[in-house]
Amino acid sequence: MTMTHRAVLIQGYGGAEAAQVAELPIPVPGRDQVRVRVRAAGINGIDWKVREGYLREVFPLQLPAVLGAELAGVVDAVGPDARRFKIGDRVMGAVGGLGAYAEFIVVDERSLAPTPDRLDDVHAAAMPVAAVAAWKSLHHAGALRPGQRILIHGAAGGLGGYAVQYAKQAGTEVFATAATEHLDYVRSLGADHVIDYQTQRFEDIARDIDLVLDYVGGTVLDRSWQVLAQDGVIVGTTSADILARTPPGRRGLWFMNKPDVALLERLALDVASGALTSKVGEVIALTDIPAAIERNRTTSRAGKVVADFSR
Repeated sequence: MTMTHRAVLIQGYGGAEAAQVAELPIPVPGRDQVRVRVRAAGINGIDWKVREGYLREVFPLQLPAVLGAELAGVVDAVGPDARRFKIGDRVMGAVGGLGAYAEFIVVDERSLAPTPDRLDDVHAAAMPVAAVAAWKSLHHAGALRPGQRILIHGAAGGLGGYAVQYAKQAGTEVFATAATEHLDYVRSLGADHVIDYQTQRFEDIARDIDLVLDYVGGTVLDRSWQVLAQDGVIVGTTSADILARTPPGRRGLWFMNKPDVALLERLALDVASGALTSKVGEVIALTDIPAAIERNRTTSRAGKVVADFSR
């Protein structure tokens, strides 16, 4: 008898109805893989774009596909050549593709980091994509330097919350946009100027910005050229067509994150020690993941949504 587990699956690109909870055979690890019993998985704002095929040119899927890019859990089986982890080890990581919205997943052991003892699975699952992507979009793509003026759009979200903290640690002046109900949270992260995008125009407050981190996209991206310093740059994570929307003589970069286990391990230790805040805004059950993906189209919240598989 084949043992099965639950997973959030899409058979093809589509709208809210495309993602469904399905029963799939429990996978068997390959030679250098481990199988993880997933305890928690982070929900990402980009999930609905992946589901609908909006990013198929830069992030093609082999359909049918299990969604989900980041997880925390415990190793419950190891391949014959796997040496880094043993059964019972707590791990966290970005899977380098998809598959995290499942009760079991097999992954290359090199894509996982050990979960610190003082970090619970829910907060660990909020980190592998957002914490690493925020760091790399700021420091690698954005080439951040002390003394710069930085504007972060979507500062209360999973990416934005980390980016505000990193930017302040690097000695920059941080402008940040957020919804009215999230202003105090963004201030608590260290932002110097918090702009209520529901009642204020960021163009009237931010000037001569060296680096814009655009975690929102759409018209926000188009308006941001107005506040950019002459030699400034906009790094975008949500509008894959940013290059086509970059005016002549300006600099715009499309950033697509790649997992970085060493960086994740370091950042996880920072969260465990209290040096870095990892905010979970909502905790849901595995069966609620399809609805949560759809809500991310229109709902603004502080921190990450995380699925706790024990619910």
